[in-house]
Amino acid sequence: MKPLALTDEILLTIDKPARYLGNETHGVIKNKEEIAIRFCMCFPDVYEIGMSHLGIQILYDMFNRREDTWCERVYSPWVDLDKLMRQQKIPLFALESQDPVRDFDFLGITLQYEMCYTNVLQILDLAGIPLDASERTEADPIVIGGGPCAYNPEPLADFFDLFYIGEGETSYPALLDTYKAHREKGGSRQDFLFQAAQIPGIYVPSLYEVTYKEDGTIASFAPKNPQIPSVVQKQLVQDLNQVSYPTKPLIPFIKVTQDRVVLEIQRGCIRGCRFCQAGMIYRPTRERDAGQLMNYAREMLEATGHEEISLSSLSSSDYSQLPELVDFLIQTAGQECVNISLPSLRIDAFSLDVMSKVQDVKKTSLTFAPEAGTQRMRNVINKGLTEEDILSGAALAFAGGWNKVKLYFMLGLPTEEEEDIRGIPQLAEKIAKRYYEIPKEQRNGKCQITISTSFFVPKPFTPFQWAAMDTQESFLRKAHLVSQEMKEQLNRKSMKYNWHEADVSVLEGVFARGDRRLGAVLRKAYQKGCLYDSWSECFHAEWWQEAFAETGIDPAFYTSRPRSTEEILPWDFLDVGVSKNFLMEEWERSQQEQVTPNCRQSCQGCGAGKYRTGVCKLRKEDPSCENSN
Repeated sequence: MKPLALTDEILLTIDKPARYLGNETHGVIKNKEEIAIRFCMCFPDVYEIGMSHLGIQILYDMFNRREDTWCERVYSPWVDLDKLMRQQKIPLFALESQDPVRDFDFLGITLQYEMCYTNVLQILDLAGIPLDASERTEADPIVIGGGPCAYNPEPLADFFDLFYIGEGETSYPALLDTYKAHREKGGSRQDFLFQAAQIPGIYVPSLYEVTYKEDGTIASFAPKNPQIPSVVQKQLVQDLNQVSYPTKPLIPFIKVTQDRVVLEIQRGCIRGCRFCQAGMIYRPTRERDAGQLMNYAREMLEATGHEEISLSSLSSSDYSQLPELVDFLIQTAGQECVNISLPSLRIDAFSLDVMSKVQDVKKTSLTFAPEAGTQRMRNVINKGLTEEDILSGAALAFAGGWNKVKLYFMLGLPTEEEEDIRGIPQLAEKIAKRYYEIPKEQRNGKCQITISTSFFVPKPFTPFQWAAMDTQESFLRKAHLVSQEMKEQLNRKSMKYNWHEADVSVLEGVFARGDRRLGAVLRKAYQKGCLYDSWSECFHAEWWQEAFAETGIDPAFYTSRPRSTEEILPWDFLDVGVSKNFLMEEWERSQQEQVTPNCRQSCQGCGAGKYRTGVCKLRKEDPSCENSN
């Protein structure tokens, strides 16, 4: 390994210097003189968060399997090192080679959360890469964005050369091959971007033009050249069993957020919750074979020495081979003294039976997500849970020895009324009563129920993408109402209440459904010092307020303004499989408090059937699968 980019003097003065050393176990080192393409993969947050991201581990492994490509990593420097790098003019560097990021061919940035957008500008700034894509030269890397926030890339359009829409295993090989061939011919940066825009799933914002009406809504959005597609198609892996998986993941030197072996058991979700973006953009649901996962588990436990193994999925309970996989893991993990984590389980007898097997000795807390306090509200959001499901599941959990329950809800959902808000602590009270119905001698200590509420943020490609979002004042009033109602409950001493920051949620809502005019606000906020906005200790609401005022942009235009289904939305040029017609139908059904069956029960013709894979392949004879537009 070459000398470190940071001196010993700097490393001794900053928090957690291991964040910046590289050289982790299973890190990839190649001879850069023999490499045609250098790709720097970035997660714009602190190392501990970025190292826990499965998507980067998958792409890191996939890219480095190519003999002509060396993929390295970079994460956002924490505020202490950020300050020193600016003072001492130290360029941002990749961990593996410690080379400046600006020397790479590509800088790929994962866009996981809207509140990391100022960190994107930090990465570019510290690397010495012009913030505006239009100002970059042949010497600058191609800056590419991907991840869930790329499904509305417009607020970041000024800062990226291109965006990757979909799952990385599909079009990246074509993109890298195109770049390699293009560079060998001595082509220009602009010529490459033009070629890239014709690769499925690649969006080059500089090649599209947007106009606006007098009321601020979009009048038109179209490519500047007829050879560029007017609609960018999401790319999707047809068969998860046929793509590579990182069985030797990077092992950090320090404890990270997800310090465990992660098995991705499936992608997508059959449930159709109307607030959930992931449940729509990752359709259709596709599973990995349990036998393959068993082999992965053996290899990864041996390669990492981790003491926990976690199943990654939007809804683990819906994985059809879960019983046999869990039985295998219990046997294997038991021999290795490894804990098994099963997130995203539904509250039912099957899931609790699974949980009782993996937590037979140590009964940790159970997490349920009713999302809403009343049945009416759960019907509106299509949660697919009845109150009896919740109470019966809680009773089974208590009978099984659990006494700690975490309940997750949202405030500010469409059509929400005061009764729905008060229903949150009232539901917690009913759960507590189920616990205290157990004979005292059979209880496992005092019942502990933690209520957590987040504030609803409408997201693109969901039935609620047209919904008006609550104001900060309304969110806080509703949180106060929950708190007051909780104090009225008989078992209030068994309850604890936490809620998310309202001002952060409102800002998230602005960028979630924003357009490319927000680039000016983002740039202004960054210049004022906004950074690590997802961290409470770093968030400065007043700086953001100043940025909006100085750019003349009203955040309410993007949040509390209701949208017509006729309005052109900033992301309408993307095709994620789920049709706009289906989303409108679901929006109307939500107003009527109607529940839509899940994908395995009945195909609703959402549009994802055109991929002919996963759960849609199983229903290929259903004519409603073709009802997409």
